[in-house]
Amino acid sequence: MEKTLYERLGGSEGITNIANDAVDLHLKNTKIATRFENAKADVNSLKNGAATFFIAGTGGPAVYKGKDMMKTHQGMNISHSEFFSVIDDVMQALDKNNIEQREKEEVLFVLYSMKEEIVFV
Repeated sequence: MEKTLYERLGGSEGITNIANDAVDLHLKNTKIATRFENAKADVNSLKNGAATFFIAGTGGPAVYKGKDMMKTHQGMNISHSEFFSVIDDVMQALDKNNIEQREKEEVLFVLYSMKEEIVFV
């Protein structure tokens, strides 16, 4: 039986590392860092939420209890450029964690599939 994306990304520990790296990159990314100004006070909560969302979305045991993508981004007027900057950061985090090409493509597909719930909502 084939492993789930969750397992292939390193389980909860691997995904937590990826999410932490992605958030760190977002906070340094001049194109999107201002979007995270309010979250800087509680970066650990932001990282935990990102990891939990990612773990749950890839077939892991976590239960995400946060807002859905549409409600989270409602009224933020996120541009296409900002959306792709987030994706670039996630891809860089995957590279940093030595994730294989197939898994990177699957993550990219999932992220891109959420575009309509994030960009200009």
